[in-house]
Amino acid sequence: AALNDALRSQVSAALKEGRVTPTELCQRCLALIKSTKFLNAYITVAEETALKQAEESEERYKRGQPLGILDGIPVAVKDNFNTAGIETTCASNMLKGYISPYNATVVQKLLDHGAVLLGKTNLDEFAMGSGSTDGVFGPVRNPWSYSKQYKEKCVPKSHSEEEESDWVITGGSSGGSAAAVSSFTCFAALGSDTGGSTRNPAAHCGVVGLKPTYGLISRHGLIPLVNSMDVPGILTRCVDDAAVLLGSLAGHDPKDSTTIQDDFKPFELPNLTDVSKLSIGIPKEYNAPGLSSEILALWSKAADLFKNAGAKVVEVSLPHTRHSIVCYHVLCTAEVASNMARFDGLEYGHRSDTKDSTESMYAATRREGFNDVVRGRILSGNYFLLKQNYEKYFVKAQKVRRLIANDFVKVFRSGVDVLLTPTTLSDAAPYTEFIQEDNRTRSAQDDILTQAANMAGLPAINVPTALSERGLPVGLQFIGRSFQEKQLLTVAKWFEKQVQFPVMQLEEVRRHDSGVFQHQKSASFS
Repeated sequence: AALNDALRSQVSAALKEGRVTPTELCQRCLALIKSTKFLNAYITVAEETALKQAEESEERYKRGQPLGILDGIPVAVKDNFNTAGIETTCASNMLKGYISPYNATVVQKLLDHGAVLLGKTNLDEFAMGSGSTDGVFGPVRNPWSYSKQYKEKCVPKSHSEEEESDWVITGGSSGGSAAAVSSFTCFAALGSDTGGSTRNPAAHCGVVGLKPTYGLISRHGLIPLVNSMDVPGILTRCVDDAAVLLGSLAGHDPKDSTTIQDDFKPFELPNLTDVSKLSIGIPKEYNAPGLSSEILALWSKAADLFKNAGAKVVEVSLPHTRHSIVCYHVLCTAEVASNMARFDGLEYGHRSDTKDSTESMYAATRREGFNDVVRGRILSGNYFLLKQNYEKYFVKAQKVRRLIANDFVKVFRSGVDVLLTPTTLSDAAPYTEFIQEDNRTRSAQDDILTQAANMAGLPAINVPTALSERGLPVGLQFIGRSFQEKQLLTVAKWFEKQVQFPVMQLEEVRRHDSGVFQHQKSASFS
């Protein structure tokens, strides 16, 4: 129960008062990581480093000099952020064994605030996917697959059959981070969000997933996928905790020229009691093909919740939304082709043993180091960037992206404060069903409700809202004005309080600890 407490109001207070020590908290989380190993949420567990950091935190508390709310708090980081002394793999053969000489800015900021880094979490290879099923370390299992709520709704099967067919995906690509937070193995985790990769798994795993405004948090040290859309994402169990993390991570970074120039002032979220001055927009285009009737009903119910509380609820139009997923695919693959060019086997990462020629070594290295999904996106991107196709695809997509961004500007100028939309088309799919379709098809379906916010650079947050008929989490998305995170999070906090999302009852954890996934490694800072 203590592991489900909010950072600001309960855990930090318990640490200050000595009711629990950072070491005890760290040991409990490490024990949970071991007993939930079957989830495959972590690629690397930095046990030795984490315990050392916890001991240092404990000394600061004894001296009465904690570094802040995050001091002694166990966190996890997606394995596409560079960490000094700890392997950074991007769940790929290309970067297996790669140890960065520096920390990503967001990782360094967490450590500077006293957070305890437990390890690196699993993902789709190079963050290309929406299920966390396509990394070289195997798929991530959704903790809700083993919850009392889900099992009560499932048709009983034998244990062996259940193990293989009943578990559901986490969403992606930050599925490891979402599963880590959802299963109580850490209090917060970093993900990355290029087209919904933080919000999508947050919705499927029943946690809060925040994608900040582009430029509010530094991307330095985040291995790039799409430079013009990537943002570090925040995963927590409540909105207040997301605000705490944001306050620690946001602000200018001289190592990232796209960050804001002004200093960011951390804020504490007020308890909103009067929503009568709020205007909530309901974009009609988000009633997209494939949206389940269950989520449509929940979306409508949420809109009524605001309306009945006195808020102004208006239907709005974002007319270019229907073009956004195609536009996103062109721009995403074009930037992927450019970014992946650095992995040539010369400077770092995997290098093929082929010695015929430099060209054959390049080709063999990339063939061996990248999976089919990554190679497919590189090929698509290079096609769109060919001289004869550049104007027809890439330039046209950039123009459509501007139209999409302008749609949001017009809606917010009309007086709307926050947009309310679904986050996903349905609840989490069973793994066996999810892998029937290829990565590209799945990503196009799963990103359809989230990627427009990335193309417009706007802040967006998933708030867990209810359980589906199958006993699985369903979330709704709030999209805010650029750099208006405080307003967005305040509205999200009010909504979170109204819906009272249930705590997962994770049952029979020990029975599933069968050692199926043995790849987890120890690591320590050099």
